[in-house]
Amino acid sequence: MEDVLERDIASEIEESLNVHRLLLSAGPEIARASRMLIDSYRNGGRMVIFGNGGSAADAQHIAGELVGRFKRERKAIDALALTTNTSILSAIANDYSYEQVFARQVEAACRGQDSVIGISTSGKSRNVIVALEAARKMGCKTIGLTGETGFPAGITDVDIRVPSRNTQRIQECHILIGHIISGIVEAALS
Repeated sequence: MEDVLERDIASEIEESLNVHRLLLSAGPEIARASRMLIDSYRNGGRMVIFGNGGSAADAQHIAGELVGRFKRERKAIDALALTTNTSILSAIANDYSYEQVFARQVEAACRGQDSVIGISTSGKSRNVIVALEAARKMGCKTIGLTGETGFPAGITDVDIRVPSRNTQRIQECHILIGHIISGIVEAALS
């Protein structure tokens, strides 16, 4: 039994390492997204970020790295996760539809100088797509964190695709990407 568990554990870690190695190919997109965010901040904008389920938790985590502190002491960096206000989320879902829970918030909170990040492991989350479309119409820059299939063409200015279809591996890489971007933005704005 113990050998089987150890073999299964080793297999999970190896699979994660392999996807992380493949993620090296996304370096140019991560750099583009980082520059886009820095430009937004320098022009008076901020980061607005959202996703469903585990991606909602990732959105909150990434926003927290900027508002709080990541690697160094510095002034707070404005970042908003649209997944934190249950009253707003449930009111919009009830009064409109779940498809509108992020788009309505984008309409209320975003300005043209903002960068908006939508997270969807499949790239098919309708409420994330609708919100990214709304952000683009408002003149915001849009960034996607997705899996191998990505978002539909024209939804984002930058689509950072994790080269996997395995939700767990994609989510692990989304946090790595969020940490990389947070470090770059923090260093540029400190």
